[in-house]
Amino acid sequence: MELFSVRNLCKSYGTFALRDVSLSLEEGYIMGFIGRNGAGKTTTLKCMLGLVHRDGGEVLMFGKDFQHHELELKQEIGYMAGGIDYYPKTRIRHITDVARRFYRSWDQGAYEGYLRRFDIDEDKRPSELSQGMRTKYSLAMALSHGARLLILDEPTSGLDPVARDDLLELFHDLVEDGRRGILFSTHITSDLEKCADFIAYIEEGKLLECGELDSVLDSYRLIKGRADQFEGVAPRLIASKRHSFGFTALIRSADLGPGSEFTVETPGLEDIMVYYAKKEVPDEPAAL
Repeated sequence: MELFSVRNLCKSYGTFALRDVSLSLEEGYIMGFIGRNGAGKTTTLKCMLGLVHRDGGEVLMFGKDFQHHELELKQEIGYMAGGIDYYPKTRIRHITDVARRFYRSWDQGAYEGYLRRFDIDEDKRPSELSQGMRTKYSLAMALSHGARLLILDEPTSGLDPVARDDLLELFHDLVEDGRRGILFSTHITSDLEKCADFIAYIEEGKLLECGELDSVLDSYRLIKGRADQFEGVAPRLIASKRHSFGFTALIRSADLGPGSEFTVETPGLEDIMVYYAKKEVPDEPAAL
């Protein structure tokens, strides 16, 4: 069953626009959502959840139109916003007492279990917690009402490597029964290579990739060559870095061709993002 389906999502802010973003996720899978700051990740997530009014497109959750069933569907969704600020001087237990009233299926036992797992003291105030601990508290809240779909904006932000690894293991545990799914954005691409089944990559409001992680990685190649080889391959490159002994570049696997004389490697997600950031955009033709 599809947990969500986004079709041709559009949103314009004047200088920035989401353009026909489409993605979906079925039960039992994890999708990582990547892109540079300002690429459109948070705007997409907020449009999906009705936190920002979309200009066009359709959002289905659990097979139902989100716009017409918002209150019902939000009972099945766990959402964690990036950079969320709680009342800094209010004790955590009091914040939770208010928040849990919104969920019919709030599981106090599960909540207390996450507090123990994340080592969170309910008597502390948000102002007394590190950024990483505030992130863990937000996750505990998102995970404690039996949500079937988790939508998490930068959930690993501020966490040390050990805490991030523990969180990724938790993600795997949550989807193992095949009933839940997770969509989460992050800048830490190595986390996605450990846990994501699918990748959605957005750049300047446009979805460049959306597919299985291995398929996305396999559709690109990093090549290294001599300076005298550059001109022959340059028109096919996405972007390149030139140096004293030659060049390195990102190219589509389909554009590489057989019998290449270059040194060829499969890139990681970070490589793909870095080279796309260096891609030169052709100037718009002058109006006649």
